[in-house]
Amino acid sequence: MQKDHLTHVPFSSLSLTDSLLESLEDAGFVYCTPIQAATLPLALKGQDIAGQAQTGTGKTAAYVLAALHYLMETPVAENATGPWAIVIAPTRELAVQIHRDAELLGRYTGLKFAAVYGGTGYDSQRRQLEAGVDVLIGTPGRLIDYYKQGVYKLNHIEIVILDEADRMFDLGFITDIRYLLRKMPSPDQRMNMLFSATLSNRVMELAYEHMNDPQVVRIESEHITAEKVRQALYHVSAHDKIPLLLGIMRQQDPKRTMIFVNTKRTADRVTGYLLGNGYDAGVLSGDIPQNKRLQLLQAFQRGELPILVATDVAARGLHISDVTHVINFDLPQDREDYVHRIGRTARIGASGDAISFACEEYVYSLPEIEDFIGQKIPVLPITEELLLEYKPPKRLERHRSPLSGGEPRGRSRNPHHRRPAHRG
Repeated sequence: MQKDHLTHVPFSSLSLTDSLLESLEDAGFVYCTPIQAATLPLALKGQDIAGQAQTGTGKTAAYVLAALHYLMETPVAENATGPWAIVIAPTRELAVQIHRDAELLGRYTGLKFAAVYGGTGYDSQRRQLEAGVDVLIGTPGRLIDYYKQGVYKLNHIEIVILDEADRMFDLGFITDIRYLLRKMPSPDQRMNMLFSATLSNRVMELAYEHMNDPQVVRIESEHITAEKVRQALYHVSAHDKIPLLLGIMRQQDPKRTMIFVNTKRTADRVTGYLLGNGYDAGVLSGDIPQNKRLQLLQAFQRGELPILVATDVAARGLHISDVTHVINFDLPQDREDYVHRIGRTARIGASGDAISFACEEYVYSLPEIEDFIGQKIPVLPITEELLLEYKPPKRLERHRSPLSGGEPRGRSRNPHHRRPAHRG
């Protein structure tokens, strides 16, 4: 992996608590990314942060490290109970991702982490909360559900983090977010962090309403899109999109590909044609059961599934290494979704290809997208060799797997504890 996306600021220079430095060393993280270098020194001093950086630049690690450092260095009353920190995310997949990162970075802290989200594991997630948790990560609906039942309390929250706040607005979660924030201690009695790929006016209004004089940190690049994404565009009729997709797959021979579509029906159709023409692919959309979605993501992350066809449920927040190609089978109708989609490749210093199809149905969003990213997307010609003859699609069979959930991990917070005596 290339390293020129990093700064010259080592994590060891930031006075992080020893248990975090040890986990960073184990994970091979030595130098900060720009958003980490800009926000961590402020957050470690207790400053509220509203941070913006392009996708894939380490925002999650920035706020997780700041939160865990605060918890490890700030004693609590002997009989007080958590959660002490809460991370609110717009999607189930992002909540799972944050939980995984928090467990990696907090592996020696002795803190207990829990992720709650809809679609699966209702009873097992409830049991985790009832057993006690230090850092709670979740989506708004499931967080409110358990809160109203009295499964956990918010009166001891010391740190609140909103991830992908602009997406919260897009998905209609802002009323829920404000409900949760008003049940916590007042903004001046807690530390507040908000991170997003874009800080719009409405996001900043939320920040100033529910944060304590936040320091705004914007990491700008020459272009809004990642610099090492090679973008290309084909003007194609809707009728020719399937043969063009198959032709590009043969020509490019990608290692790991995400194909984005605008509807669940199109996701099924594209996946069926891929399977019918010899490609191993999975479909990720809103109607897929949550445990099945997680299995697909894990298989894709491990490299066992080379192609993932997805609606915008997968466009934000997920870090999947080594995605070589992103294909916009449907050009997105929201200009910011284009940035988030192609941000699935060329992450953390790598390079990648983003190929978009502009058909008669969705081409109308192209001018707005190009205006937003500040550049024209290079247009490539469609040759006869690219339009492959294809076999009929394979019919998809969806099986609703039984619900499942995990057992709680970690140990309760101890104000004098830095890390367990033994790793494991």
